[in-house]
Amino acid sequence: MTSKKVIELFYDVVSPYSWLGFEVMCRYRHVWNIDLKLRPAFLGGVMQGAGNKPPGMVPNKYLYMTKDLNRLSEYFGVPLQEPSDPFEAMFKKGSLSAMRFVAAVQEREKGGDEQVERVSRELWRRIWSEDKDITEPASLSEAAMKAGLSDSEIEEVLKLSNSKEIKDKLKSTTQCALDHGAFGFPFLVCHVNGKPEVFFGSDRFELMAHCIGEKWLGPQPDQSTAKL
Repeated sequence: MTSKKVIELFYDVVSPYSWLGFEVMCRYRHVWNIDLKLRPAFLGGVMQGAGNKPPGMVPNKYLYMTKDLNRLSEYFGVPLQEPSDPFEAMFKKGSLSAMRFVAAVQEREKGGDEQVERVSRELWRRIWSEDKDITEPASLSEAAMKAGLSDSEIEEVLKLSNSKEIKDKLKSTTQCALDHGAFGFPFLVCHVNGKPEVFFGSDRFELMAHCIGEKWLGPQPDQSTAKL
């Protein structure tokens, strides 16, 4: 078997499209010959650094996005439900504390990224399915508890998330995304034949599969293979 192709996934739990991309890549890590690297980063920093505007700030884009997410939720099999006040959730509250928390989970996890995957998913579930907060320590703790972390682990992660080390780590990962040309999330960097191929969004998987020499089986590959 040829060596696994490294794919870096830059994401932020404030982004619903990132959730779609995240779930697809987590499903395909066992289907394609890839080594998936989760790269929790700060979308606000990428938007500012790239001079981009969130779709929610453009009225027609926002109207399209609300309809689009309903369709995508069914197609991808991800329980997306718009928050009651999306502007407050995405822009007033934001995700800086949440992404520092995820970065702290990643920093202390050894030998894999199962905790990072589960905590990220629970945070997405809170903001984009259950209309709950992801900024307060109690909210982060509840998500981590549902993800299987113990009380002592959660306490350690909360403390670590406020450290200079983690703040710098998140800044560094965000800058790395910008250095690759990111202007939004999800942002994927596929390392093919010694050079990076980058893809933006949750609708480029068929093209990405072609570029890395894999087969796209739809957003739910287990269902696709069951039909074959």
